[in-house]
Amino acid sequence: MTEREYRQADGISRSQLWRLTESPEKFKYYEEHPEEPTPALIFGQLVHKMTLEPDTVCDEFVQAPNVDRRTKAGKEEYAAFIADNEGKTIVSADDWAKAEEMVNAQAAAPFVARLLKGEHEKPFFWTDDMTGEGCKVRVDCLTEIDDQGNGQLVIVDYKSTMDASVDGFMRQAVKLGYDFQAAMYSEGVEWVLGRKPIFVFIAQEKTPPYAVNIFQADPVFIQRGADRFRELIGIYHDCKESGNWYGYLGKFGAINNLTLPAWLAKEVQ
Repeated sequence: MTEREYRQADGISRSQLWRLTESPEKFKYYEEHPEEPTPALIFGQLVHKMTLEPDTVCDEFVQAPNVDRRTKAGKEEYAAFIADNEGKTIVSADDWAKAEEMVNAQAAAPFVARLLKGEHEKPFFWTDDMTGEGCKVRVDCLTEIDDQGNGQLVIVDYKSTMDASVDGFMRQAVKLGYDFQAAMYSEGVEWVLGRKPIFVFIAQEKTPPYAVNIFQADPVFIQRGADRFRELIGIYHDCKESGNWYGYLGKFGAINNLTLPAWLAKEVQ
């Protein structure tokens, strides 16, 4: 299943549910008005593709030609290039080379090759037991590691990041809901396969030397994410049923109270 087919398939995804942390109102708006991908997002998608599906990178991405588009000849050459590569995402030669350098740097990191030795971009679909909502996830890599004769199912997720240090990545994980992702993916895989997986992140920095770090999500991390999943899938279900996609004033339109944070309030007391 291609990424486009996955996106068009029925079910609520992790990225969609995470929008609800802003507000149901914004979730509804972005569902009806999809955003154009930013250059940073496109670069991340390119590295992701080169890491997990190198054989089909050129089916989706293409390097921009080195032409002077200020000239008539350059404009004509570029127009022909666009026509020949309709539907593909265009990236600069510099970004293409940088992405290749990142992939090459992965080879120097222990365990990366072994962790990524499995099924890539595998979709899972299931029905949430409590809400009846259809859910879906697309796992970067699903592999199995022999743990003392017992096969352990492992979900592997690749992240490009500005900071792959332990403290830096943890801050990013909390901010961007990686705990929620790990929990939702784990639930989907277990629901479909009937086996409890562990979840591992491969984090790689986007600046030289493109350092790599590997993190296994611990039970507390997963539990926090599971609680957030239950909260967000519940909000989504309630909004669908009621038709009330409320904003910052909340479900019942209450005025919010503006208070000082505890550390600043102490200065006043």
